[in-house]
Amino acid sequence: MAESIDPGTRVGHVHLKVSDLERAVRFYRDVLGFDVMQRWGRQAAFLSAGGYHHHVGLNTWESLGGHAPAPGTTGLYHVAFLYPSRAALGAAYRRLIEHSVPLDGASDHGVSEALYLRDPDGNGIELYCDRPEAEWPRDATGTLQMGSWPLDLEALRRA
Repeated sequence: MAESIDPGTRVGHVHLKVSDLERAVRFYRDVLGFDVMQRWGRQAAFLSAGGYHHHVGLNTWESLGGHAPAPGTTGLYHVAFLYPSRAALGAAYRRLIEHSVPLDGASDHGVSEALYLRDPDGNGIELYCDRPEAEWPRDATGTLQMGSWPLDLEALRRA
């Protein structure tokens, strides 16, 4: 059996092909609140939370003016951004409302609460916060029992 990956490994960033760089930057900066760290002319931009070099890369190198992949094709399902608290996720939800960004869905997974949406290029995005591990649902044997239940959006909005 292969050795497991080091448990300290994390997803460092996502790099997305977009059709319109300025539109994508406006969404990730103005709607989601990421900071622009660097631009490479009119072809790429790198955005982050908290001053990291980048959590989101955007480029038009192969996609300027392009279209989102058709349903039934392979590719990225969604990128997920982990918020540090329910209050922070609530603030993100209020930003989405303020910018009239529609949700594709919202779920309580037992281990986390999540909002699902799309960026202007149709890329799937999950905004979520984890519950403390001691609150994760488990069966009698201790096996994790994640699910997908309705999320109380009004309570999250007030968080």
